[in-house]
Amino acid sequence: MTKRFSWALAVLAYAVLSVSCGNDDDTMRLAGNTQAASAEGEALYAKAKAADDSGKRSSAIKQYERMADRYPFAPSAAQARFRQAELLEQQGDIQKSFQAYQKFLTRYQGSGLYSKALDRQARMAQSAADGDVKSSFAGLKTKLSTEKTVEMLAAVRDNAPRSNTSAKAQFTIGELYQGKKESKKAIESYRKLVRDQPESSYAPEALFRVGMVLMEEADRGNRNQATLELSREAFSDYLLQYPGHSKNGEARRMMGNIGSREIGRSLEIAEFYDKSGQTESAKIYYREVLKKAGSGDAHNKAKARLKELGE
Repeated sequence: MTKRFSWALAVLAYAVLSVSCGNDDDTMRLAGNTQAASAEGEALYAKAKAADDSGKRSSAIKQYERMADRYPFAPSAAQARFRQAELLEQQGDIQKSFQAYQKFLTRYQGSGLYSKALDRQARMAQSAADGDVKSSFAGLKTKLSTEKTVEMLAAVRDNAPRSNTSAKAQFTIGELYQGKKESKKAIESYRKLVRDQPESSYAPEALFRVGMVLMEEADRGNRNQATLELSREAFSDYLLQYPGHSKNGEARRMMGNIGSREIGRSLEIAEFYDKSGQTESAKIYYREVLKKAGSGDAHNKAKARLKELGE
């Protein structure tokens, strides 16, 4: 959207509103007031730019912000907001810069600077996820909280729906939660990506990660059997949806590993019941071992013990 077009829309909006509420004199007065406000906004923009050109960064940032807040429909408002965000980014104040870019992206979607603002915002969110954010004071690297970083990535995702930038942001959210061992949130994040953008280049890896997260959860938790079954289902879905993907072979190996784990788990349960004198319960699990394993040590142990128990 050009500056002249933005200004025209603003005048038109005020004019339409005034027609519905008053007479022609009111319309003329409101239009005049809008023109005066625009002139004030442009004067403030000129002051901000003068400070900017003189290297007075802090003053320029404040005046650009004041101008964009007070006169959002003025011809130079979009440029003021963008430059505010840009200067904050150069200063290293990533959170405030990100917020300023967000205000720009929300209001000035037709601006020629829109793509540039979106790219810079995405880069900042990714840097935050990588723990590579510089403090605005000492110039030292610091790390934002997971919640704040996820909030930034979600904004990037929503500002560019159905794009590769959006898919990458959502995938990174899943990675953050996976790294924090917040399995439920990681799985939800990966599944959201697969559901919303199944054709994106990040979707196959996201679904593969669901299976891996569930396997990691099984290793940490008590509900091994049920969680392993969910992991198997995730890998199976991945193979069906994305045949030929680079990790198909690994997914099949993981599924074989799950099968071995389940057999071992069933044998452990059978032996527990056997030692506890609960013979009938032990038989159930020994039979399960035979059903799952056609050969091998577990198969041989279960078969021998069932024979001893009269089967």
